[in-house]
Amino acid sequence: MHKTRILISTTFDPWFNLAVEDTIFRSMPADQRVLFLWRNAETIVIGRAQNPWRECNTERMKQDAVKLARRQTGGGAVFHDLGNTNFTFMAPKPEYDKEVSTNIVLAGLEKLGIKGQANGRNDLVVMEGDVIKKFSGSAYRETADRGFHHGTLLLSADMQRLGDYLNPDEKKLQAKGITSVRSRVTNLNQIKPDIDHDMVCDAIIAAFSEYYGEHVEPELIAPEHFQNLPGFSERFALQSSWDWNFGQTPPFTHSLEERFEWGGVELLLDVEKGIIKQATVYTDMLDPAPLENLTQRLEGVHYNVANVVDAVDQLKNTYPQYAMWMAELSDWLITQLE
Repeated sequence: MHKTRILISTTFDPWFNLAVEDTIFRSMPADQRVLFLWRNAETIVIGRAQNPWRECNTERMKQDAVKLARRQTGGGAVFHDLGNTNFTFMAPKPEYDKEVSTNIVLAGLEKLGIKGQANGRNDLVVMEGDVIKKFSGSAYRETADRGFHHGTLLLSADMQRLGDYLNPDEKKLQAKGITSVRSRVTNLNQIKPDIDHDMVCDAIIAAFSEYYGEHVEPELIAPEHFQNLPGFSERFALQSSWDWNFGQTPPFTHSLEERFEWGGVELLLDVEKGIIKQATVYTDMLDPAPLENLTQRLEGVHYNVANVVDAVDQLKNTYPQYAMWMAELSDWLITQLE
C-alpha cells in the first residue's frame, strides 16, 4: 500500500464528501498521508459547535434546496457552491503539520501566478491594491496519532448567494457556541479569470507530490464504489441526519417579543438538540388561556417555523373566539422564525 494517497471526489454531495473525509481519517494506516480534493453543490457548512438558526437563513435554504452540513471541526459558517475547491490534508504524527499543508496550497497557487499568504490562525489572503482580501478559511482536527487540515478556496463562488444564506435577520438568540466572524472575501478569478477546479487540483497535486518526492495516481471517489469501505455507511447516515446537522446545536434560547392591539406577548423558547424543551410566555392579554395552551403544544417539538405556526393554528380551533388574534400571532411568528 502506498504511503501517499491522493483522492478526488466526483460527487458534489456535501454529506458524502464529509463522510468520506471522516471515514478515511478514522481508518487510514498510522503511517499514511492523504490529500483529498472535493467540491460541494449549494451548501452551508457550519462548524461543529455552531447554531444553524443563528448563522443561516434556514427557511430560505429550505426554499432554495440548499443543504446544511455540520462538519467535525470547529470554525465558522461558509457557503459552498461549485465555485469552491475544498482540500483536506491528513497525516500521521509527528509528521502532521498544518503549516506544511498551508504552504503546499500556497505553492500550488503560485504555479498559477497567484501570490497568496497565510494570515492569522486559519486564513489565506491576497492583496487587492492596499486591501487584504480573504480567499480561504481552514479548520483542523487532531487525535492522539494523526491530524487533518481542511479548508475551502474561493475560485468563482456566487458572493450574492453567500449573502442570501449567511446573513439571517437579526434574532434574539441567546446562544452558546461559536458565531462566525465576517471577513472581506474575494474570488481568485479576480486575479486569474480562467481559474477552475481542475486547474487548482492539478496545481495542488503537483505541489504536494514535489514536497514529499512521491508521485502517485489520483484515485477518483464516487458513491457507487465507496459503499464497501468499513464504517462508511454509518458515517454517511450520521452526516446526512437531522440529528447531526441541526440536533447537534448547543443549547440556546430564542426570545420573541411584540405588542398587539389585544395585548403584549413575550415568548421564550429554550432549545436543546434542536428540540423545544421549554416554552414560556408572558402576556397581559385579558384571557391568557390560549397562550398558556400554546406553551404546552410547543414543548417537545422540533424547533422550526412550521411546527410553531402549526401549534398556533391549532389554537384557532380550540379558541374560535380568538381566531383573528391567533392569526395575527401566527403571521408575526412566521416573520420572526424564517
